Amino acid sequence: MTVQERIESDFIREMKAGNRPVVSALRMLKAALKNAQIEKMAPLDDSGAIETISREAKKMRDALETYRSAGRQDMVDRAEAEISVFQAYLPQPLGREALEGIVRSKISELGAVGPKDMGRVMAAVMKEAQGQADGSVVSEMVRSALLVGSGG
Repeated sequence: MTVQERIESDFIREMKAGNRPVVSALRMLKAALKNAQIEKMAPLDDSGAIETISREAKKMRDALETYRSAGRQDMVDRAEAEISVFQAYLPQPLGREALEGIVRSKISELGAVGPKDMGRVMAAVMKEAQGQADGSVVSEMVRSALLVGSGG
């Protein structure tokens, strides 16, 4: 069963159960996936769906910070619930050691030697991690590995 089929199946089940918050989050995901398909002008495969879901989860996490700083606890609770629904369709995040291993292997594979190579290494690591790593964590790891490697 593809990610999109799981979302559709869960949407129908939760709708029948009357679980409004989950239905709302799934409806949002379905719309984002549909928009991604329209933009791509082709059906999404699982990796495209995961990328889209990951992007939506990141948007919601960013909004969560805004809600917190504005003191809107009702919106914070809603955003946290939606994020947890989104997480159910994403692969388990990689552990720090596994991520560091990918960073090291990509640096040596690409022959990266300093901060100027950060973009190439980031792109390669994020492609391999496929929704299993937060971009800010990867960025921090790559930056520190390249600085150490360049003697900076």
